[in-house]
Amino acid sequence: MLDTCVECVIGVDTHKHSHTAAVVAAGTGAVLEISAVTADLDGYEMAVGLADAHCEPTGRAWSIEGTGSYGAGLCSFLQARGELVFELDRPSRPARRDGAKDDGLDAVRAARELLARDRCAIPRASGHHRDAMRLLLVTREGATKDRTRAINQLKAAVVTAPEPLRDRLRGLNGTTLIKRCAHLRHRTGEDAAERGTVDCLRRLAERIVSLNAEIDAHTTDLQALTEEHCPHLLAEVGIGPVVAAQVYIAWSHPGRCRNEAAFASLAGTAPIPASSGETTRYRLNRGGDRQLNRAIYTIVLSRSYRDPTTKAYIERSVANGKTRREARRCLQRYTARHLYRLLENHHPNT
Repeated sequence: MLDTCVECVIGVDTHKHSHTAAVVAAGTGAVLEISAVTADLDGYEMAVGLADAHCEPTGRAWSIEGTGSYGAGLCSFLQARGELVFELDRPSRPARRDGAKDDGLDAVRAARELLARDRCAIPRASGHHRDAMRLLLVTREGATKDRTRAINQLKAAVVTAPEPLRDRLRGLNGTTLIKRCAHLRHRTGEDAAERGTVDCLRRLAERIVSLNAEIDAHTTDLQALTEEHCPHLLAEVGIGPVVAAQVYIAWSHPGRCRNEAAFASLAGTAPIPASSGETTRYRLNRGGDRQLNRAIYTIVLSRSYRDPTTKAYIERSVANGKTRREARRCLQRYTARHLYRLLENHHPNT
C-alpha cells in the first residue's frame, strides 16, 4: 500500500487556468492544507512549495487528474524534478444532499483515492518525440474524420442534385467521383439550382483532396519519427507508422506497465472471466486505452490476410469450434504480450 511508503499525498484537481492542490497525511487521511495555484510555471513552483512545507520530496507522492490534458504541464514539471507522480482517472463523486461541490474537495478525494488503491497508474513520460507523435496522431485523426464527413456530404449532395448533373456523375464512386467533382465547371443554360450544386460539389471535392494531402503529410512525419525511435515495431508484420506510433506512446517508457498482463489490461485485450457452473467463457473487455486497442486490432486484422501463421491459427481455431471473431480476440491478447516484450527489450531511444 502507498501509505506505508510515503508520509503525505498531494491530490491535484486540474483546470485550464488554475489547479487546486490538497496535502493529505498518508497515515490518517487528514487534510493538512488546501491551496489554489495558477496553471503556469509560477503556480507549479507554488505547488511544490506547498508540499515542501509538510514533507520531504522523498516522502511524498502526487495524485493528479488529467495528466494528458489540463494536468500535462504540472505532470511534466514534477517529473523533471524527480517527484513521484501518479495518474488518477476522475474520482467517483458521491451525491451530496445539499448539492455542494468544491475544487478543494475534489483534490482531497484524489489524494485519498490514490491511498486506497492497490495499483497506482504511472502517467506517460514526457518527451519531445512522444509529444510530436501524439499531436500528429490527434491531428491526423481529426483530418480523417473530417474527410469521412466531407465524403458523406458529397455523396448525399450527388443523390439530391438536379437530374442533368446526376447524369454526368451517375455510376461514379470513390476516387473517380471526387476527381470528377473537383473539375466540375458551369455550363450554359444551367438554372440557379444546378449552378449552386456545381459550386458545392466542387468545393466539397477540393476539401477532400486537401484533407487527403494533410493526412499523407501527417503519415510521412509519423514514418520519420517511428523509424528513428521505434524501428523494431515497423519491422513487425502488419504494423505501419500510424499503428507503431499509437503503440509506442501508449506504452510510453520501460516500467510504466509492471508486466505484460498489465499492458494487455491497458490495451483492453485481457479477457474478463464470465464463467458459471459448467460453462467456462470469457466476455469482451471494453475498458483500457481504446486507441491502443484499435491499433492492436488493426495489426491482427492485417496479419489475418497477410501472415500465413496467423491464417493457420484462425483456421485451426475455427475447426475447434471457435468463431473467427473469438480467434481474433485470442490473437489480440497474444499480440499485446508480444508487443510488450518487444518494447521492454528494445528501447535505445526512449
